[in-house]
Amino acid sequence: MNIKSINTFGELKSSGYKTRSIKDEMRENLIAFLKKNENPFKGIIGFDDTVIPELQTAILSRHNIILLGLRGQAKTRIARLMINLLDEYLPIIDGTELNDDPFNPISVIAKEIIKRDGDNTKIKWLRREERYAEKLATPDVSVADLIGDVDPIKAASLKLPYSDERVIHFGLIPRSHRSIFVINELPDLQARIQVALFNILEERDIQIRGFKVRLPLDIQFVFTANPEDYTSRGSIVTPLKDRIDSQILTHYPKSTDYSRLITEQEANLADDQKKSISADDLLINLIELIAFEARESDYIDAKSGVSARLTISAYENLISTAERRNLINNEKLTQLRVSDLFGVIPSITGKIELVYEGEQEGPYKVAQILIGKAIKNYFGTLFPTPDSLKKTETESPYLPMIKWFQKGNKIDLLSNLSNNEYKKKLKLIPGLFDVVNKHFPKENAETKILLMEFVLFGLSEHSLLSRYRLENGIQFKDMLSTMFTMPADNYSEDDDSTLFRE
Repeated sequence: MNIKSINTFGELKSSGYKTRSIKDEMRENLIAFLKKNENPFKGIIGFDDTVIPELQTAILSRHNIILLGLRGQAKTRIARLMINLLDEYLPIIDGTELNDDPFNPISVIAKEIIKRDGDNTKIKWLRREERYAEKLATPDVSVADLIGDVDPIKAASLKLPYSDERVIHFGLIPRSHRSIFVINELPDLQARIQVALFNILEERDIQIRGFKVRLPLDIQFVFTANPEDYTSRGSIVTPLKDRIDSQILTHYPKSTDYSRLITEQEANLADDQKKSISADDLLINLIELIAFEARESDYIDAKSGVSARLTISAYENLISTAERRNLINNEKLTQLRVSDLFGVIPSITGKIELVYEGEQEGPYKVAQILIGKAIKNYFGTLFPTPDSLKKTETESPYLPMIKWFQKGNKIDLLSNLSNNEYKKKLKLIPGLFDVVNKHFPKENAETKILLMEFVLFGLSEHSLLSRYRLENGIQFKDMLSTMFTMPADNYSEDDDSTLFRE
């Protein structure tokens, strides 16, 4: 039977429909998902063995939930996906503001409608998407916003005394009856507002300006909070925390593989970007490693965290940096370059909270350091490092190119170089192609060119070459000669063309 064809309370009763609390509804729907081995939280990556099992346990226990974690750990997204556990449609009494159940009305208006119309009471079907409400906790949120208040205009227009319950204007929480209600950043809510939630969570009733209103609200509460908030902006009052049944800790991706999946899923790329830019795994992995380095950096406040949004924004900027070069050179296709990583710096500086040492360096320099560390660590997974060669007393394969630079040669990899110019410059360096070809003989020609550039960056991070940031690109030259001659036209401690290393 098509439930949307049911229009009256009498038809609803005849259909055999049985009402359930929202927590029972979500529990039963989750059980159905689990029995079919299906995931209602699609798009949540890296939580399969940690957060999701705990969340499912809480739902099976019919608990109110708090998701506790640093910024950018998908707390709000998890909460929004919980609507997948709701029935597709829910019957409510038409003309009521509290989503009243026709079998168990709670508002005065709903009770009057049922008493007046009986089985002829009109039924409205509410979609699951309409049964989700979300409020960001800010210091200006009031009890009236969340719970409700007396409405003098309503009292005057209906000619009712203030003692009549019908003059109440209900807030977001009563209007979320039989729905999921989410409060984001709970510690930011003033303590007196948090106290107002006590009765709703425990006794399921509300109090508005002395009204003895008994509203057995049926709500699935989900709260989110950042541990940093407990010290810097506020706290969750203990009695409220005690009334929240399950506290679930979220976390950042534990591997670059998970982090990369999140980035690729969330990155907002234009269709022409996908067609014109070839994104090699090397650059995509480096983007993820930058975030991992940031989370371990002594320059960055670990309590604040480094959001997954950093890698998403950085990846988008990386693609756009290459796209800009492609458009300037009027080329149909270009490949990401290691030097394109400088284009992601604006995506990093705005998403990290620096400690004192970091403030002394400055956000731009810290971003450069993070990129450099990511390159250095990744280099050791692809090529032999100078230190490892010393230990085995193996002749360095990098010696021919280092000697070439020692003769006074240098390479300027400008940001707007065309594909052909970029390849020609890298092929000038003796021994560079041989190193790449030895370790990656099966890679295609384009990837080998990229790896050649990566080797230069890796050698500079190991202090075998010097690397300078020019106004419009990167310059590689001999390290020893740089110690005695400082190129005044390319380097200044006061501008952005600083040495790209710690």
